[in-house]
Amino acid sequence: MKAVRFHEFGGPEVMKYEDVPDPTLRHDQVLVQVKACALNHLDLFIRKGLPGIRLPHICGSDVSGDIIAVGDYITDLEPGQRVLLAPMTFCGVCPKCTEGQQNFCPQFSVLGYLNDGGNCEYIAVPRVNVLPITEELTYDEAASLPLVALTAWHMLVSRCGIKPGDTVLVLGGGSGIGTIAIQICKMFGALCIATAGDEAKLDQCKDLGADHVINHYKQKIADEVKKITNRQMCDIVFEHVGKATWAESMKSLKPGGKLVTCGATTGPEASFDIRFLFARQLSFLGSFMGTMGDFHEVMKHIFAGKIKPVVDKSFPLREAAAAHERLEKSEQFGKVILNP
Repeated sequence: MKAVRFHEFGGPEVMKYEDVPDPTLRHDQVLVQVKACALNHLDLFIRKGLPGIRLPHICGSDVSGDIIAVGDYITDLEPGQRVLLAPMTFCGVCPKCTEGQQNFCPQFSVLGYLNDGGNCEYIAVPRVNVLPITEELTYDEAASLPLVALTAWHMLVSRCGIKPGDTVLVLGGGSGIGTIAIQICKMFGALCIATAGDEAKLDQCKDLGADHVINHYKQKIADEVKKITNRQMCDIVFEHVGKATWAESMKSLKPGGKLVTCGATTGPEASFDIRFLFARQLSFLGSFMGTMGDFHEVMKHIFAGKIKPVVDKSFPLREAAAAHERLEKSEQFGKVILNP
């Protein structure tokens, strides 16, 4: 089969469109023909070099496609079904997995990180990862959803307990995860303030449901939040940017507020005055992906039409380097897709 993989770490130019061996189907697996695979910033980090990566490597966490074959142990799925894949791997038998806390499993990983992912024509995965989809979702739309929807849901619902009337600041509203976070805020009746880096993206954030927007390149985030909220500030700050926004994110919280973070696209190091943390009784919450319960819960709302996929642009798989460049330059609004 054809795949995009890299044999060394580096820029987009290291990715090669080449022939690789077809996957071998185990008795407990499902073989999927990949129709679409969305990019995430994780793909950029992996390509540049992360611990534990074995080369050559195939990226890709967000997959949709058609079932081609099922293993002998699989009785409830059949070839021809349209599916998307849960974007994580776990052992399924440890205490954390059996408690339903798969993201605490010692073997937990993101699909396409410590294992080969979906930037290829075919992929074999365990039955638990496979979710049938309806004709209402295109393959590109389906691939745009799994990782960002799972992560945003776990952050806002499972970690922060978002509720009606909350004021939520969503950093990077034009990102894949930001577009989903805005919609979750509105679904729960929260007031949403979203940031983006240009006027077109700010307008698109409003179209998704953001009540207020801030240009994070031209305006001080915390100062604008203070004006918008009449000095009340935010109950929740949805953070995934890291170093560039951390100080402003902290300043945007009201006493007792929660900052939840799942990433650090501008750098992992952030400093703060600990006295500010305890005097204002703030909560800093880390969030990594989510559980299978989170996954199925958010997908119910997606299938019901309450959360919409946001697709930016699609590229043929052989043009993966150009797709990476678009994401790296933050030119996208929503998800960048690869089509084998």
